[in-house]
Amino acid sequence: MNGRKALEYYVLDVFSNESYRGNPLSVVFTDGNLKLKTYQDISKEFGYSETSFVYYSTREKALVVRSFTPTGIEIDGAGHNLLGAVCGALLKGISIFDEQNESEPFVIMNHSAIPVTVSLDPVTLDPVVQMHQKSAVIKQEIPTYRIAVALGLKIEDLDVNSFVPTIVKTEVAHTMVPIKNSEILNSFVPDSQLLIQISKEYNFEGFYCFAPADEGQDHIVETRFFNPIIGINEDPATGTAAGPLIGFLTQKKFTKSDKEYKILQGVKLKQASIIEVMNREEDILVGGSSIITMKGELYI
Repeated sequence: MNGRKALEYYVLDVFSNESYRGNPLSVVFTDGNLKLKTYQDISKEFGYSETSFVYYSTREKALVVRSFTPTGIEIDGAGHNLLGAVCGALLKGISIFDEQNESEPFVIMNHSAIPVTVSLDPVTLDPVVQMHQKSAVIKQEIPTYRIAVALGLKIEDLDVNSFVPTIVKTEVAHTMVPIKNSEILNSFVPDSQLLIQISKEYNFEGFYCFAPADEGQDHIVETRFFNPIIGINEDPATGTAAGPLIGFLTQKKFTKSDKEYKILQGVKLKQASIIEVMNREEDILVGGSSIITMKGELYI
């Protein structure tokens, strides 16, 4: 290609073991850091909510991950961007943990080590990755009517088990928004400008709307996620919000510590995703699997 450099990439569907479900993520394999504009151009071209760039650093003895949105913002936080990057590297056969202490594997993102735990799916033998997020910190509540108006709902649609919209943070601060049931959850169309206004005013990122699941379901809640302040109108699977949610639900005694729960997200987008979460004393686990759906080369 006229002497241009080729980089290999995978498109993975994250928080899913089926193609064309879950949250699509492009993972680009590099030899090291690229120019900022190159990261931004490639992420814009793919157009997914995030694109991750990875290389194995012999100096750090770890996989280094950088993630960008299509609008060029670099993000941190252990979400589908990190889970998909780790799964992509493992599925490609890169030995990303061989030089590390086996009991404490980690990857590097924004110069800090993020612990991860990897197991194999007993049936498919594909990697299942769990990311360790910090314990949830419950911050301030937001008046229900403000969020109801922004979502185009009535105040009573947000009335669930005495939960109120609350900002919660592990790696990233998002607002947890209770919705009465999954029918209402999947019915509304939010006003992105109003959501951005509230995000700026209260200094947080996204809105994680959750509805309790009916008895007998495999999942504990169903969710939708909106983060227009960084250019994501709606996201089919959001690891950075799933961690705060299980922390919030546990502190409100809706769920128990040290027990794994499943969150269903992305139904409205026809990209159903299952996120596995567990609140522990010292951290929160957010995990799931990913599947390679496409593979190719791009040129810089």
